[in-house]
Amino acid sequence: MREVDVLVIGAGPSGAIVSSLLHKNGFKVLCVEKENFPRFVIGESLLPNCMNFLKEANLLDVVKKAGFQYKNGAAFSWGDSYTYVDFCDKFTPGFGTTFQVKRADFDKLLIEEVQKQGVEVKFNLAIEAVSFENDFALATTKDGEIKAKFIVDASGYGRVLPRLLNLETKSTLSSKKAYFTHIKDNISEPLYDRNKILITTHPTNREIWYWLIPFSDGTCSIGVVGEDRYLNVGLDDKETLKKHVYDAPMLKRLLNNAQWLKDARTIEGYSKNVSTLYGERFVLLGNAGEFLDPVFSSGITIAFKSASLAAKCITKKLTSQDVNFKKEYEEELMLGVNCFRTYVEGWYSGIFQDVIYSKDKNYDIKRKISAVLAGYAWDRENPFVVRSDDALNAVHQYC
Repeated sequence: MREVDVLVIGAGPSGAIVSSLLHKNGFKVLCVEKENFPRFVIGESLLPNCMNFLKEANLLDVVKKAGFQYKNGAAFSWGDSYTYVDFCDKFTPGFGTTFQVKRADFDKLLIEEVQKQGVEVKFNLAIEAVSFENDFALATTKDGEIKAKFIVDASGYGRVLPRLLNLETKSTLSSKKAYFTHIKDNISEPLYDRNKILITTHPTNREIWYWLIPFSDGTCSIGVVGEDRYLNVGLDDKETLKKHVYDAPMLKRLLNNAQWLKDARTIEGYSKNVSTLYGERFVLLGNAGEFLDPVFSSGITIAFKSASLAAKCITKKLTSQDVNFKKEYEEELMLGVNCFRTYVEGWYSGIFQDVIYSKDKNYDIKRKISAVLAGYAWDRENPFVVRSDDALNAVHQYC
């Protein structure tokens, strides 16, 4: 039987961050991952606030040197309309630029650097069962049992503890499906800005949207999202994706010479929730706890924030300090999650799209919205964070 202070389930971004931080705080950490790296996954456009958490875990320098695509904002298109948000021009101070990354490379880079820091990582090892005693948790694997003082679930879409402990609940968001792939984009339009993610609204159905995330090697990630009743056209996944992409005028023009070399993939019913984010000897990070929607690339930012908060709380607990997971973890994390939720729901209802595409823009309002979209969804000085519903409704009426 292995004995450790903290067992981390999942070696993705949140697992790498929390493992690094807990190791730095002097704990014996074991990170287990059911897959081998590199492995394909989406969630490829970081937000500037991610840089703060990478810096906290001593991972920022290696990411900066990796040659990933620079990113300084988000662009939006709808028919012939085009607008953008500059993340450097925002209400909240801090990083205004970040990167767009192929997650296979990014995730492998992070966890390998964490291994160099001294964290033990076991790949191709799944957690099959978990039980809890008063003073420890016991996890079962094919290689035997692991005894830990605390378990961190950083398994993302795998949602290991929610499944094993029956914690899953239905999301408040409607079920969506995404079709996506990587292509050689061959974009030649001189005014196209590769430094921004491009989010495109379907020309007639505003519940359908597309992402175009350019990478530094001339390829890009392309995807379409919506309810499957709108997307399913009776074709295979790749042709379904191409059909919808070329329905959008700007994407059709940009990707006219694209090479579609890979099959498309799909993911559906991805919006999830749980009955609790923590217990006496466990905590759920990022997508393992709640995943909203990919529209504003909030997933990794939420994952990093949850890892940072959890590391602080676990450190207090394992060093016999007073800690209130409800206040210091759940309520703090959900401030940002609920902020992002406002704009996700507003996007699908059309309210936030009206704001984004409005030609009548107030500079102060734009900077506050820019801060949220840059990932600073925990800034209590920003009314578009702390009173997000009221602020969005008010600016919608203004527009």
